[in-house]
Amino acid sequence: MRVIFMGTPDFAVPSLEALLTKHEVVLVVTQPDKPKGRGKKMVPTPVKACALEHGIPVLQPEKVKEPEFVEQLRSYEPDLIAVTAFGQILSEPILEMPKYGCINVHGSLLPKYRGAAPMQWSIIDGEKVTGITTMYMAKGLDSGDMLLKAEVEITDEDTFATIHDKMAVTGANLLLDTLDQLEAGTLERIPQDHDAATYAPMITKETGHIDWSKNRQDIINLIRGLNPVPAAYTIYEEEVLKIFGAVISDVQADDAANGEIVAVVKKGFVVKCGDGCLLITEVQARGGKRMMTDAYLRGHAMKEGILLQ
Repeated sequence: MRVIFMGTPDFAVPSLEALLTKHEVVLVVTQPDKPKGRGKKMVPTPVKACALEHGIPVLQPEKVKEPEFVEQLRSYEPDLIAVTAFGQILSEPILEMPKYGCINVHGSLLPKYRGAAPMQWSIIDGEKVTGITTMYMAKGLDSGDMLLKAEVEITDEDTFATIHDKMAVTGANLLLDTLDQLEAGTLERIPQDHDAATYAPMITKETGHIDWSKNRQDIINLIRGLNPVPAAYTIYEEEVLKIFGAVISDVQADDAANGEIVAVVKKGFVVKCGDGCLLITEVQARGGKRMMTDAYLRGHAMKEGILLQ
C-alpha cells in the first residue's frame, strides 16, 4: 500500500521502520525541528532522522489543517495514513482523504486512557496491564472505532522509560498486523463504549510535585510513571530535588508530619508519608547529575526534621 506516515518522537520510530518492511512509505509528516541544548541548535525529530536515513520525503507543517498543506498531502495519493504519536489533530479533509482511512497507534487499551499521556497515567494509577490499540481516526479525541489490541504487562519495576520502549515495539507489530488484516478484508471495526472512557491529560511539571500526604504506593507509582521525564520532585530547603527511586521503609514515625525527613541512613533518607515511610533511593539535585542517594549523601548533608514541600 502507498502509506503516508505521521509521527514525531522516539516512540513512533519502530512503527515507521515496521511499515518500511512491507509497504511503500511515500511521505513522512512530522513536527517542525526544535532548538536543543545550550547552543540552541535545531534538531530534527527522531522520525525525521529515520525518514532521511531511508531517503523518504519529509514535510514539517506548523499546522496540518492549512489548505495548502492538505493539497500537498493529496498529491501523494495515499491509500492509507498511519499515525503514531504525531502531535497534531488531523482535520476532516485529511481524515477523509485516503481510500483506507487514517489508522492511529494509541498507547492504551481503549476506551481507557484517551489523550496525550496514556503510558504515564497507567503507571501513576497503579495499573497492572496496559497495551496498544489500533483505531480508525475520527473527529473526537481518540474516539474512533477500535481495530486490534495487544496487552503489555506493567511490572512493579517498570517505569515510563521501560513501558515506553516495550509499547513502541508492540505498537509497531500491531500496526503491521492491522494493515495485513485490512488488505485481507478481515479487519473488524469495534465501536468504543464512550461511557467507559477515561482520560490521560498532558503531563505538566506540576504533575510531578509529590504530595507526601498520599499513601506510599501512590507516591512510588508517581515516581515510576514520570521516570525519566519530567520526573517527580519535592522541594528541599527551597531547591527542587528530583526523585527517581523510592522503596517502602519499615521505619516507624507516627508522630512526624507528612513530608518530614525522619531518618538519614546509609542507603538514603526516609520520608514520612500518609500511611508510613519511604526510603528515597535515587535523586537529582538542581544542576547536578542523577545518582543513587547513598552517593548523593557522600557529598551533601541531609538534615532530619526538615519538611519537604
